[in-house]
Amino acid sequence: MAYNQPPSRFSLVSTSSTDQIPPSNASSTTRFSLPTPSINTGSQTKPVVRTTIYDRPLNKTRNAEVSASAFSFLFSEMIQYTQKRVSGIEDLERRLSTIGYRVGMRYLELMSWRTEVASKAPKREIRFLPALMMIHTQLWRAVFGKPADAIEKSMENDDEYMIIDNDPPITRHISIPKEMSSLSCSALTAGIVEAVLDGLGFPARVTAHSVPIDAYPSRTTILIKLQKEVIEREEALK
Repeated sequence: MAYNQPPSRFSLVSTSSTDQIPPSNASSTTRFSLPTPSINTGSQTKPVVRTTIYDRPLNKTRNAEVSASAFSFLFSEMIQYTQKRVSGIEDLERRLSTIGYRVGMRYLELMSWRTEVASKAPKREIRFLPALMMIHTQLWRAVFGKPADAIEKSMENDDEYMIIDNDPPITRHISIPKEMSSLSCSALTAGIVEAVLDGLGFPARVTAHSVPIDAYPSRTTILIKLQKEVIEREEALK
């Protein structure tokens, strides 16, 4: 049984007709390349230089703001994507914290670079409380546009500190169903804080907890539990 030859497909490689090519060069092909964009200035033609986000000066984006609606949409999609791939609330919070940790590492590097450029004598904090104040003010303002509302120390455990945000911007447009009432989407923020503390040399376990009150239904506490080595070092530096 004979089959008809299938029609040829289009491609970027064009074979010249064998009628016009000698037999020795019948298998040669001609490749096409896309022209480089250019601007005609009259006297000469200059190629267009395409800039990307990596070409922008880091200092000029210091006070740049991101659309709240764009961020809310991105964060919502992030939660929905993660929720489909977890087995429970704890697993969901853990994955959000992992994403936040990656953000925190990059932001600490950016903040350190900007500090070195702007300051004639940059310094690195070696005590925990000044580092915690930096997170409470500088980091919160850089990421969320405002400082956190309060810092508290646990009365029961010396290794526990809390950063309180009465109205977390990342959870303003998120509604949590009743069956998932224990979920705290601010686990992303906890991951950011944990990464910054690790980078500064204060390893800790950071978690997020929803503590709503009548005046602030979205009130969130970022609980920081320092490792034993940090407490011992603080005692030695007193």
